[in-house]
Amino acid sequence: MKTVTTVLCMLPLCLLASCKKTPAAVAADEPVRAYCIDYNWGEGGAHGFARPGLWADADPEAHVRWYADLGCNVIQSFAVSCNGYAWYKNGIIPEQPGLKHDFLTEQVRLARPLGMKVIGYFCAGANNKWEEDHPDLCYQMDGQQIPFTQQYLDYLCASIDDAIRKTGIDGIMLDWFYNPGGGRSPLPPLRWLPCEQEMYRELTGEDFPGTDSMTAETELSFRRKAIDRAWKQIRETAKRAKSDCIIWLTAYEVNSEEYQGNSVLKEVDWLMNESGDIERTQAMQSLVGTHTKLITCLANWNGQNPLETVPDALARGIGIYGFTKPVAGSAMPPVDTYLAARLDTLQGDALNIAVLARCFNGLPPGE
Repeated sequence: MKTVTTVLCMLPLCLLASCKKTPAAVAADEPVRAYCIDYNWGEGGAHGFARPGLWADADPEAHVRWYADLGCNVIQSFAVSCNGYAWYKNGIIPEQPGLKHDFLTEQVRLARPLGMKVIGYFCAGANNKWEEDHPDLCYQMDGQQIPFTQQYLDYLCASIDDAIRKTGIDGIMLDWFYNPGGGRSPLPPLRWLPCEQEMYRELTGEDFPGTDSMTAETELSFRRKAIDRAWKQIRETAKRAKSDCIIWLTAYEVNSEEYQGNSVLKEVDWLMNESGDIERTQAMQSLVGTHTKLITCLANWNGQNPLETVPDALARGIGIYGFTKPVAGSAMPPVDTYLAARLDTLQGDALNIAVLARCFNGLPPGE
């Protein structure tokens, strides 16, 4: 028996639009159904990130078809990945070495007639190229490591503006939006690099008091001011480049003390709870604006059971997002592979994809 995706795969991509929703049919109250073939993590790069040029042969048409078959209404792709190189051509940020296609731009062109939005990824807290080019403006450590200096914000925002205008993406995903060491509780002490001392003067209007005089309260106030300045510049940049640009914030710790007392959570368009539990995701409703879409995350590391999490989230009007590194070259096996498999024979990302494919296409999740 042919599955939904078997039939779709028989059609040229240009004809799939007749089988999928048009952009206008993606209602404002429709939950996000998103996935990401993740190009952040891989061999050869600093801090475990993919080396520049890994998967540079990625075929945008094959990717868009895969997401369409999965039943997505949103493709989370990459504008600039954590290695600091871009996934589109002719931009102000150097492209991935050997980039075969104008990958992100072509994804947007192909996805739009199918009613899918394309969101381009930016990592606020880590960028290998920036770290290599500006070692004096970064922490030399694993994890989130870039202070939100004015120099870095200007660089990041110029990159965001360029990607939106050049590729036509519908929005940006903003990841690791914390000061160094953020996203955890309790927050670790800052190192107070010279660039952070300059930030202190800019944000408070006062001379840096010295590390010996720094209190936990003063440091938290500084962290919040840094987040507030970064958010305002990023939001202004994105909305100026495209007035309806979606800003999607993904946060491991949505209750971070750094987000308190500023407008981030009230103004963000989409907010994702990376830990994935539905109760905490739904509890975020009290933190966000009336327009904000809530999304939960399905990943191996957060321990969510897809057979419970996916149908529960969609029934509550909460969006679902999943991601994995490619396992078939720079892509993934056909969606039919996951639909044809018995769920009790699958585990990890394969099980997640199989359940998403069923739920996103309106099929019973357990069959």
